[in-house]
Amino acid sequence: MAIKFGVIVFPGSNCDRDVAYVTRTLLNQPTRMVWHEDSDLSDLDVVIVPGGFSYGDYLRCGAIARFSPAMQSAIDHARQGKFLLGICNGFQVLTEAGLLPGALVRNRDLHFVCDRVPLKVERTDLPWTQTYQSGEIITIPIAHGEGSYYADANTLAELETHGQVVFRYCTADGKIDPSSNPNGSLNNIAGICNRQGNILGMMPHPERASDPAIGGTDGIRLFQGLLKVAGIVE
Repeated sequence: MAIKFGVIVFPGSNCDRDVAYVTRTLLNQPTRMVWHEDSDLSDLDVVIVPGGFSYGDYLRCGAIARFSPAMQSAIDHARQGKFLLGICNGFQVLTEAGLLPGALVRNRDLHFVCDRVPLKVERTDLPWTQTYQSGEIITIPIAHGEGSYYADANTLAELETHGQVVFRYCTADGKIDPSSNPNGSLNNIAGICNRQGNILGMMPHPERASDPAIGGTDGIRLFQGLLKVAGIVE
C-alpha cells in the first residue's frame, strides 16, 4: 500500500524538488511532479503546493498561481476531502484561492526572514499532526518576505473557536509572545487548516527539516502522519 503524492511546479517554484525528495526518497512513496498546466490530478492522494516565487510573485504572492489549471484541479481535489498542503508560497496560493481564510502580507519589519524557529503544535488530532505531542515544541526553518498572517477580527475569532490554528511561533520554552514572532503574524499564527482538516497551509518549511543528514527531522513527521493514517507506518 502507498500514498501517491503530487507536487505542483510553477514557473518560479524552488522548493518543489525538496518536497519530492522527502516523499519519494526519504518516505519511499510514489511522487509525481505536476506541471502548472496539468489539470488531471485524479491519480493523486495528496497534492502539495510548494514554496518559491510562483510566476515571479508578480502582482501579489500567489495571486496568479491560483488561476492555473493545476490549482483549479487542486481545488476540486480538496473539495473531495483529499489532502492538500501549501508550504510558504503554497500557503499564500491557498489563501488567494479562498481555500484557507486570511492573507499573508509583508513581514512586520519589511525584511526577508531566513531562520530556524520554534513552533508550538496546537493540534494533534489531524492526520498531518498525529505524530506530534500536544503542545510539543518543534523547530522548522522559515524563509519569506511576506509571511505575516493577517485576518479580520471575526475571521481570527472563528479560527480560534474552531481550532484551526495548527502551528504558532513561540519561544524555545513554548511561550507565545511578541518576542517569538518573526514576522508580525496575528496571534503568532504559523499554520492553519480548514474546518475539515484536510487542507493545511503553513509558512515554515517542513521539507527542510526532514533529512537526518542535515540535522533536525521535526518536519518529516508531518508527512509521516499521512502514512500513519494509511497504515503504512505505525
